[in-house]
Amino acid sequence: MLLRTLPDPVPPARHEIPPSYISRLAILHGLDVDGLWSQVTRPAHPGAGRRVVVPERLAALTGRSVHALAGAMPELRDPPPNWEMFRHQPQTGCHLCDTRHPGGRVVRLLPHHTYVCLRHHTWIGPPDIDHPAVDLTRLPDIIDAQRRHLLLLRRYGWAAIYDAVLTGLMLCAHIWSPDGRPVAFGTWDTWDDRLDILIPFDREKQDYLDFSTSRLFAAVYPEAVALAPLIASPYWRRLAGGTEAEQNRFFAEVARRVTYPYKPTDRTGDAVAHWALADSWRPPSWPLITYTPGRVRGTLPGLAANRLARHERSAKWFSRSRRNQGRYLLFHGHLKPVLLREREDQYVKWEGTVWHSERTDDLMKEQVAKMRRTADENGTG
Repeated sequence: MLLRTLPDPVPPARHEIPPSYISRLAILHGLDVDGLWSQVTRPAHPGAGRRVVVPERLAALTGRSVHALAGAMPELRDPPPNWEMFRHQPQTGCHLCDTRHPGGRVVRLLPHHTYVCLRHHTWIGPPDIDHPAVDLTRLPDIIDAQRRHLLLLRRYGWAAIYDAVLTGLMLCAHIWSPDGRPVAFGTWDTWDDRLDILIPFDREKQDYLDFSTSRLFAAVYPEAVALAPLIASPYWRRLAGGTEAEQNRFFAEVARRVTYPYKPTDRTGDAVAHWALADSWRPPSWPLITYTPGRVRGTLPGLAANRLARHERSAKWFSRSRRNQGRYLLFHGHLKPVLLREREDQYVKWEGTVWHSERTDDLMKEQVAKMRRTADENGTG
């Protein structure tokens, strides 16, 4: 099949998925999206409905080399990249970067460590409702956290830092709740101050118009990155799972980096103590789901009705009572890999999983002791 080069073959965006790029090409040239998709793709395997791009066909259509296209779009690379290093769900990125790419919405497959656009100082965050990215000019600590995140990535590798930052976000989410509120001023107040900028209150409409859980993640991101070295470091992990004196050193270091509201004499319902007890000795958690290349058609799907309904409910409750922000984070799918360490849900309702992630009771200690003995016998501890 001979393909004629399009008259205006705009380049793909970095990390753009092929359906997004082909959709933009079709819109710019007044072509049928699915028709163009069919021309440059083939079935992933005989009889499959899912189709994958043939790089040579897309190169002929755009006049760009296969190498240049693959440099921008991970799906075209040969050999393929390690998909575990990327988020399993494509998302929009920085809206200022996307203005350079005409033809409609740009959807990208971003690596796990991308939270902030350092060029334009905007929050990208985890996959969420596609609101315009928030300007971080007034929140330089969030921008600096992204830079520190990248330094940690070079030091510890993507797998350890993927687990460490997610765990840091999860611990901050537990702390940012009514039960975890410290008596003295501290991190909670810093998060509330950031939230006033990230999700401002519209006095005219008496509502929070820009609510999204992704922006709640932005509020705690600097502290999550501050905790990440403790979670990724073999030294601090050993202290966290060691003797009582060693654990106290670990808890003191946590308290130095984020206001730690739990009393050492009563560690019931303590997410940090639970991690030290149950998870510090385990290997880092990996993604539960990995990205699958290819699509049935080139048309980009809209927002799923259930996701939109869930977002609208969350926005409504946030407007009624701006409390328990940590609960929104704990119930977001972004934290599932570190809340489901066993890779399967033990509870019918998610509330049980969240409750389990801060348990330090005697039964939990017995269960952990049994798991550690088994791990030592199998040589995986």
